[in-house]
Amino acid sequence: MSTVPDQPDVEQVWAWLGEVPDPEIPVISVVDLGIVRNVSVEGSELVVAITPTYSGCPATDVIARDIEQALRDHGVEAFRLKTQISPPWSTDWISPAGREALKNYGIAPPCEQGHEVRIDAASLTRNLPSVECPRCGSSNTERVSAFGSTPCKAHYKCRDCLEPFDYFKRL
Repeated sequence: MSTVPDQPDVEQVWAWLGEVPDPEIPVISVVDLGIVRNVSVEGSELVVAITPTYSGCPATDVIARDIEQALRDHGVEAFRLKTQISPPWSTDWISPAGREALKNYGIAPPCEQGHEVRIDAASLTRNLPSVECPRCGSSNTERVSAFGSTPCKAHYKCRDCLEPFDYFKRL
């Protein structure tokens, strides 16, 4: 609960921020993507900590502006956004609802921990993760390019339904 008069309840702020879409993938919120790290009240000020998905992400400034606008739209005037870069953002922070939203949008969510790309030193071959097609569910897929529509995604193709799709890389 907020202890400062005229400040909204922290849980309410989380709910409001859960409605702020990611500008590059509008079907997932900045909360479900794991960009919003913390919401707290410090003195008479609401503080929202955010972590960019990677340094140099072009959407970071837009995300900050959208969060500020959402807070102002709900009558919050005394707030501060704090960029928190340690620990760095990880795809592990994407919520289950966010993973499902990505899949329903046609983007394969990142593989679970333990299924990341490995290099076999003996043969020097890359073992890419098995990526499930978000359209038909097949694991018979192939990577077409290491980069998809944004640097955090790779471009894949399903060998069964023949549809192309993006895969949100595990970071």
